[in-house]
Amino acid sequence: MKALFYTSTEATEYRDAPEPDPRPGDALVRVDAAGICGSDMHAWHGHDPRRVPPLILGHEACGTVLEGPAPGARVVFNPLISCGACDYCQTGRSNLCAKREMIGMRLPGAFAERIALPAHNLIPVPDGMDPAKAALTEPCATAWHALTLAARVSWRPIPECRSLVIGGGSVGLLGGLVLNAWGAPIVHLAETNELRRKTAATAGLEVFDPIATPAEGAAYDLVLDAVGAEATRAAAIAAVRPGGVIAHVGLQSWAGTFDARTLTLSEVTLIGVYTYTDADLRASLAALHDGRLGTLDWIEERPLAEGG
Repeated sequence: MKALFYTSTEATEYRDAPEPDPRPGDALVRVDAAGICGSDMHAWHGHDPRRVPPLILGHEACGTVLEGPAPGARVVFNPLISCGACDYCQTGRSNLCAKREMIGMRLPGAFAERIALPAHNLIPVPDGMDPAKAALTEPCATAWHALTLAARVSWRPIPECRSLVIGGGSVGLLGGLVLNAWGAPIVHLAETNELRRKTAATAGLEVFDPIATPAEGAAYDLVLDAVGAEATRAAAIAAVRPGGVIAHVGLQSWAGTFDARTLTLSEVTLIGVYTYTDADLRASLAALHDGRLGTLDWIEERPLAEGG
């Protein structure tokens, strides 16, 4: 089969790859669409020591079962492969399993024609859904999970929360759309890249350039940091209201300091967020399918051979 390999810093190669070797309990799946995650970009730039070339990246995907349970079924992937036996797995928090693996990290990923993964990691796709839109399930679930955790600890319900999203990549963009769907009265998205701002505006979000116009200070009940850099952590703390919530989901840089004094004196809740649960994936897929998050016509597509 053909696959797109990350071969070295800022280099990819479209070439032959060994066929997947399904283990007991696995399904063999034809990949129909796969999204490029920010973590894939970090690896390509040589900034992710967990992803060692040569490696097939990719974990945001939709496909069709070729072998295993329900052959012919169209599915999206839960790319997190957990042990299934620990306390976290048994209580529905498999994203915190100490033995978890992820396709496209140490295991071969979805930038390939076919992939094998556990059959219980596959979620059925509604009939007639565009596979490219279904492949948004994974980044949407990341935003969904972050906002679910934020809503759980917020003193105000989401329909009362002035909300700021920092970063207009897939997680930030979808996070803004989820906040709109959940009834947030004000949703602002801060993005420095002009092309991303145009995409987010096309999707119906209110977007601004935080370099040209910094966010209003202490003005937001809920802040979603979908970048995760020292500068965006500082911006989030500056923007959140006393008693508000910051959901920190991005991992651009995990080094640096932040203003713990303001967090403490203003009783701001800072939540670290990692990926999603199976329930988040299923809820996100349903929302993407039924139109709650818009038409999703801002997606750009390329064949795998042009994935580089």
